[in-house]
Amino acid sequence: MSWLFGSALRSTMVAPDRALPGRDDYPYTVPTTHTVLGTPLAGPWPDGTAVIYLALGCFWGAEKEMWQTPGVVTTAAGYQGGYTPFPTYEEVCTGQTGHTETVLVAYDPTVLSHEALLTKFFELHDPTQGFRQGNDVGTQYRSAVFTTTDEQAEVARRLRDAYQPRLTEAGFGEITTELRPADEAGRFYYAEGYHQQYLEKNPNGYCPVHSTGVACRVG
Repeated sequence: MSWLFGSALRSTMVAPDRALPGRDDYPYTVPTTHTVLGTPLAGPWPDGTAVIYLALGCFWGAEKEMWQTPGVVTTAAGYQGGYTPFPTYEEVCTGQTGHTETVLVAYDPTVLSHEALLTKFFELHDPTQGFRQGNDVGTQYRSAVFTTTDEQAEVARRLRDAYQPRLTEAGFGEITTELRPADEAGRFYYAEGYHQQYLEKNPNGYCPVHSTGVACRVG
């Protein structure tokens, strides 16, 4: 999607004091229901539902991969990890919010384990590319995992460390995936309605994932 705003993209993180000011609330209406799964985008969800926030490039393709995964309760496209409150897509595309395109994944860990989900996350994209994924260039396309439990964080670190030597052997560089608690990364801001389940609404839309083809398997 970066070609839409190529001239405005930034390849370095904006400083907090230079980020766009944002606003006090959403300047658009956020849908309440997942178009495909029929579940609430913002809850409530069944008891025991786990939530994690994953950034792996363009959120259109990433969200589709996640909602198709058995055990996922709901998904949503949004912005997280930056400084600007309630940003718009156009603002995020300037590189001046600090946010990365992120997918909220609510899932049943008794059906889809933390390890299985995070293995899929690492395998779906190239976690060594820094501020880009494929032709999408900018800080909004950086790889990140924002966790909500200590167990998720431990699994993410373990998989990252186990995956690195496999990527190195295959000729890839160092993993640049940002790992931190969601509380530290800041609020997840839901993206505009047209971004939610975009590839269901636009089956011919272009937003591929950028897998390295290297397996991330532990044990």
